[in-house]
Amino acid sequence: MYAGMFKEKVAVVTGGARGIGLACAQSLSSLGAKVALWDRDNTEVSKAASGLDGCVGIGMDVTVEEGVAGALAKTESDLGPVDILVASAGITGPNKTVADYGLAEWKQVIDVNLVGLFLCNRAVVPGMAKRGWGRIVNIASIAGKEGNPNASAYSASKAGVIGLTKSLGKELANTGVLVNCVCPAAIRTDIFKQMTEQHIAFMLSKIPMGRFATVEEAAAMVTWLASPLCTFNTGAVFDLSGGRATY
Repeated sequence: MYAGMFKEKVAVVTGGARGIGLACAQSLSSLGAKVALWDRDNTEVSKAASGLDGCVGIGMDVTVEEGVAGALAKTESDLGPVDILVASAGITGPNKTVADYGLAEWKQVIDVNLVGLFLCNRAVVPGMAKRGWGRIVNIASIAGKEGNPNASAYSASKAGVIGLTKSLGKELANTGVLVNCVCPAAIRTDIFKQMTEQHIAFMLSKIPMGRFATVEEAAAMVTWLASPLCTFNTGAVFDLSGGRATY
């Protein structure tokens, strides 16, 4: 990576108050980007933004269409037109079998992980396409490829993220806007608090390298995909799985 590579670029990172999102924001900011952190935790997103030069923290809910539109309008007012979107906001939902999964629990996971991501992608696309340049990086999961047991809603939502990324990448292939996604194996962040210890142990057992990825490793991959160095990849899926991925 090169110092100043993102100078005069404006990036939005959803779920930016912590975890993968915050690590991505820190990486982009360190290379010159102005970053808007979008997160439903008002207090934490303001705190996170205060630690980054030229950044703003916006409390919002990715599942609310009007909230996404309002966050985009504030970002553009404060920082300028959005060049980069890193869609990182997500939840795991409970670890239950399909037979035991409640409909409300299922819908919540789909709403945050897939509908919310769709709304954020859709919101930034017109401006990016009109200006002839943009980078969208969606955070999916190896679970979206393989389907983790006792995590059906999460797996289904992330499979949807992969499908949406491929569709949108093809739609925008001739516009200068590139759309890709990253499929990490498990990364130890606050999201682990939503999982059982048994499920965490299961995920670790599936990784040949015998460890979880780090948020810094995820941020490095996302940063390249968001950069001018990425020029001929779109609608693509990038694994970050320590050898777990088989296709």
